[in-house]
Amino acid sequence: MMLTAALLLLGALTAVAAPRLLARADWPDREPVVALWVWQCVVAAVLVCCALSMTLSAAAAWHAVGGHVFATAPTGVVEAYALGTAGPWAATTAVALACGGLWSGAMLVREIGRARARRLRRRADLLVRAPLLPGEVAVSGRLVVLESEQPDAWWQPGTPPQLVVTTAALRRLKGRQLDAVLAHEQGHARARHDWLLNCSSALAGGFPQVPVFAAFRDEMHRLVELAADDTASRRFGRLTTALALVELNEHRGVFGPCPTPHAHVPARVHRLLTPPDRLSPSRRLRLTAAAALVPVVPVLVAFVPGLRALG
Repeated sequence: MMLTAALLLLGALTAVAAPRLLARADWPDREPVVALWVWQCVVAAVLVCCALSMTLSAAAAWHAVGGHVFATAPTGVVEAYALGTAGPWAATTAVALACGGLWSGAMLVREIGRARARRLRRRADLLVRAPLLPGEVAVSGRLVVLESEQPDAWWQPGTPPQLVVTTAALRRLKGRQLDAVLAHEQGHARARHDWLLNCSSALAGGFPQVPVFAAFRDEMHRLVELAADDTASRRFGRLTTALALVELNEHRGVFGPCPTPHAHVPARVHRLLTPPDRLSPSRRLRLTAAAALVPVVPVLVAFVPGLRALG
């Protein structure tokens, strides 16, 4: 079917063109929340293209599937999709795409399982290193002070979620810097960035040869930090947040010439110290609305034959 091929081509074009366009744009660093939404819409569009292609191929290959998909459709609509003229490749395409969908689901389940196992290990280690006092009950948002010589702070997801800060961080962070760090971590928690990171890691791990999924994972890790930085800077100021980042990461050598796993920190500090040049509210709204329409395009393409038949 030409429609199935058109949907697959549309998905491929979206997967190739969208990351390149986003990489060339300068607004994602200024508007990380909008950029997160745009990336999710791009990946959703690619997945919708594959799902619709699988559905139409299966409907063309097997009458039982087609009967369920077009159960309430008029005869003219069914004829418009030319299901009876599909070649033997329809079944192959449907099976391949179905296997891809099952593999994606399996990778997501695996990533969620791994994330849960990591949380349980960290929570058990946290209870050993910072045990509850007699009669104390763990509550959501509880601040846990951990004895350590390394300044650090992080949000521990789970039930209940907890905010962890080390004693070294308490000694190094001055005044409102600690409040900025805590606001940063709370920004991650309120936006549920852990779920976004798990989903992007699952797609990238399941399909390592697909560049759009690897770019999606990398950008999610970078943009969620920028979004949390903005959450903290709105409450406590950009300079305070930048100084807190420096205090927390200086010992890691991130500001030296050698690259480290935290090499993005200098760019985050520079961004906070640069006067903001935000998008206008109207342009931000237009970008958000345009991104929301991206996954709708393959749906409209899939419905074109049916709409023509009804017209």
